[in-house]
Amino acid sequence: MKRKLSAIVMCIVIMLVSVMPAYAVKNNINFKTKTDIFYLVNLDTDTVVYSKNSDKKCYPASTTKIMTYIIVSENISDVEGTKVEVKQDVLDRLAGTDSSLAGVQGYVGAELSILQLLKCMMISSGNDAAEVLADYVGGGDTDKFVNLMNAKAAELECRHTHFVNAHGLHDNNQYTTAEDMSRIARYAMTRPYFMDITNTVEYYVDGDAEEPLINTNKMINPDEKDYYYKYAKGIKTGTTDEAGHCLVSTALKDNVSYMCIAYNAPCYDADGEWEETNYAMLESKKIYEWAYKNVTMREVLGNSTPVGTVNVRYGEGADKVNLIPEYAYSTMFDKNIKDTDIVISAKCQNEIDAPVKRGTVLGTATVSYKGEELTKVNLIAEKDVNKSDFLYFKAVAENVIKNPLFIAIAVIVLLLFVIYVIFVVSVSEKKNKDKK
Repeated sequence: MKRKLSAIVMCIVIMLVSVMPAYAVKNNINFKTKTDIFYLVNLDTDTVVYSKNSDKKCYPASTTKIMTYIIVSENISDVEGTKVEVKQDVLDRLAGTDSSLAGVQGYVGAELSILQLLKCMMISSGNDAAEVLADYVGGGDTDKFVNLMNAKAAELECRHTHFVNAHGLHDNNQYTTAEDMSRIARYAMTRPYFMDITNTVEYYVDGDAEEPLINTNKMINPDEKDYYYKYAKGIKTGTTDEAGHCLVSTALKDNVSYMCIAYNAPCYDADGEWEETNYAMLESKKIYEWAYKNVTMREVLGNSTPVGTVNVRYGEGADKVNLIPEYAYSTMFDKNIKDTDIVISAKCQNEIDAPVKRGTVLGTATVSYKGEELTKVNLIAEKDVNKSDFLYFKAVAENVIKNPLFIAIAVIVLLLFVIYVIFVVSVSEKKNKDKK
């Protein structure tokens, strides 16, 4: 069942990554949030259902590991069979950083598979696993690995993202936005094992492990009553003083899927004490609940409903043709939004000559909500309109007759004719006189 679900999600995401239209609707949630940055996207339609500071530069903390996963999976084809020796000098690079660890230290001198290391990195957010993976893929040079991360970010059109390490420890030059991370996470969802790993609650590294690694994402853990959301699926947490609490997650309920990016939830309360409540998780849960309760799919443009008309010259049996949308357009709206709040404006040609073929693009329809453009759809001719030769030649004749040049020539010809007649009459009278 899990593999089937992952395959369905993967197919959806591959399609979305390739299209990325990013149509946005500014819905309002009915509660206040302490989390500074939110970005809620419906993955089925790629509609931004809720946005708060989604283009604001922020620090990704351990959500960085989503990109790390991508680079590893793209450079190692056999993640199960490829073994990596755990080296002490690689782990020593994290000394004094107060890193979150996955116990990789216990395997120094031994080998772990790439898949084991990926699980250590994504489930318990092990910086040690991330460093070992970056060192291995980079051929002993983690800078090369980071270069691959930045190249991939550029490929995914992340214009406000930059990486300097593979684990997410704070650096002022390592930053992203919620919108960029959405692109990264959606692409990661297409990689093998990704959703299965990030949705694993606990994991034993090997048969000898006494304690399992516990997923840092409490939203998928039934034991975490305050945070648990049974429809949540993955993906990755992150926390540093500078980044605050961070969470990238998805949810699937009634065949409707969402992704929520939550960044910079407070780590400290007003008194400067450590904030025990993880608002990134708590408020992500509330936003999912709000979305599933209040947001619904609504068809805005049907592909058979005329939106405008264009006059047709020389049309046989028709002097106009209706314009219909090239395709139907539906999007996610708050159930309380009125139809009158949605504006559809058509821009099309005033007139066209027959023949007109059904499906010919003759204009565009712009859909807007509260002054914000949601999409543009081509408007096409609803049916064929054949050309009437009689109407065409009649129009040509009328145009010729009305043409100033034609009138001038006609006047000249008439004058010449009159002169000719006068001349003929004059000559005839003269001949008659001569005869007399």
